[in-house]
Amino acid sequence: MSSVKQYRVECNGCYHGKYSVIERYTLPEMGEIWTDNAKLKTWLQVEIAVCEAQAELGYIPAEAVAEIKEKANFDQKRVLEIEAEVRHDMIAFLTNVNEYVGDVGRYIHLGLTSSDVLDTALALQMVASLDVLLSHVEKLGQAIRYQAQQHRETVMVGRSHGIHAEPITFGFKLAGWLAEVCRNRQRLVQLLQNIAVGKISGAVGTYANIDPRVEAIACQKLGLKPDTASTQVISRDRHAEYVQTLALLTASIERLAVEIRNLQRTDVLEVEEYFSHGQKGSSAMPHKRNPIRSERLTGIARIVRGYAVAALENVALWHERDISHSSVERMILPDACILTHFMLKEITDLVKNLLVYPENMKRNMNVYGGVIFSQRVLLALVEKGMIREDAYKIVQSCAHQAWNQPHGNFQNLISQDEQVKSQLSEAEIAACFDPKYHLRHLDDVYQRLGI
Repeated sequence: MSSVKQYRVECNGCYHGKYSVIERYTLPEMGEIWTDNAKLKTWLQVEIAVCEAQAELGYIPAEAVAEIKEKANFDQKRVLEIEAEVRHDMIAFLTNVNEYVGDVGRYIHLGLTSSDVLDTALALQMVASLDVLLSHVEKLGQAIRYQAQQHRETVMVGRSHGIHAEPITFGFKLAGWLAEVCRNRQRLVQLLQNIAVGKISGAVGTYANIDPRVEAIACQKLGLKPDTASTQVISRDRHAEYVQTLALLTASIERLAVEIRNLQRTDVLEVEEYFSHGQKGSSAMPHKRNPIRSERLTGIARIVRGYAVAALENVALWHERDISHSSVERMILPDACILTHFMLKEITDLVKNLLVYPENMKRNMNVYGGVIFSQRVLLALVEKGMIREDAYKIVQSCAHQAWNQPHGNFQNLISQDEQVKSQLSEAEIAACFDPKYHLRHLDDVYQRLGI
C-alpha cells in the first residue's frame, strides 16, 4: 500500500500538466486495493510495523522481529476456515499467522486490540485509493483543459432554466467544468491528510498496555499520523468525510454527464457521445444514438450519494466503540472507491472523445432571429435616455412576437420598430447582435485557470 504522498493544493486554483505534483509511480487498479487478500496484507503490515516499534523501544527482542518478518505469512482460505469456528476475523488471522511464525508469534499483537490493526490498516487502504483517484482526477482535468483550449472561440447559446439566455462559448462552459474538477482535487488532497491516521492505543484507547511511542513509531513507518484522541476505534467522522467527499466528486461528474445528455438531445444536438463502429442504440429503432454512458454515470452517482448517508449514520457509535459501523463499511468503502474510480475513467474518456457540432451551436443560437440579444437592445435604448420600463416593454414585445412565430425574427422586428429607430441607428442596432460583445471578458476566466 502507498503511504501518504505530498500533494500541493494551490496552483492558481488549479493544476497544470507541466506542473504535475503527482508522483509518477505505479498505481494499482482500485479493485486490487479492496480485495480480501489485500486487506490481510495490510493487517500483517500493521502488525509488523508495531513489532518493529516495540523492538526499537526495547520491549521485544530485535531478533524475534527479524524472525517474524522472515516467516510471517497467511493463507486466506485457512483464515476463513478458522474464522468459521472462532467467529472473529482478527483472531482467525492471528492464529493463522502464528502457524507460520511459531514461538515468536507471542510478540505479535502485544498489547493491541483488534481495532488498532483494523482501523490503521483501513486507513492504508483508503490512502491508497485516494492516490489512485487523484491520478485520475488529474487526467480528467487535462482532458477538459484540452477541449476548453480547442473550443475557446466556439460560440454557443447559454441557457438558464433550460431556456436560451445569452451567448457564451463552449470553451467557457468547459472552463466551469475544469474549475469544479480543481475544487474536487483540492478536497481530495485535504482529505488525504485527514484520513491518513492510525491508532495503536489498545482497548478503549487509553494506552494501558501499549506505549504511546509505539503508536508514533509504527504510524511513521506506515506513512500515517497517530490519531489525536481515539477511543477503541478511530472516530467515524473521518470516514464520513471520506465518503461525503467522494459523493461530492461523483455529483460533479454527474453534472458533466447531465449537461452532455441535455446537449445531445435531438432538438439540440450540440455535442454527442462518441458512437463507435458497430455500436447499436436501440433494439427497435436503428436510428438511435443514445447518451448511455452519461446516463450510466448519473445513475452511479446516486448510489455513492446514498453511501454518504450510511457513512454519516456510522458516526454515532455507542460509548468507546461498537461494531455497527463495520458491516456498513465493508460494503460502502470498497464500493464508493471502486465506483468513483470507474466514473472518473468513464467521464475522462467521454470528454476526450466528445463529438462537438459548432454549426448546430450557431444554428441554435440564432433561432428566432437573435432573441438572445434582447438585453443588449434594452441597454442600448436606456443609454440613449429611454426610461428602462418603457424600453423593456418594447423589447419584450418584439421578442415574444418573434418567439411565437414559426420563423420569427427578433432582429427584423427591432429594426422595424419606430420607437427603436427613433433612438438607434442601423449600425447601433446591428452592434447589439454581435456575439463578440458577450465574450470580451472571458479571457479573465481562462487566465485564472491557466487555459
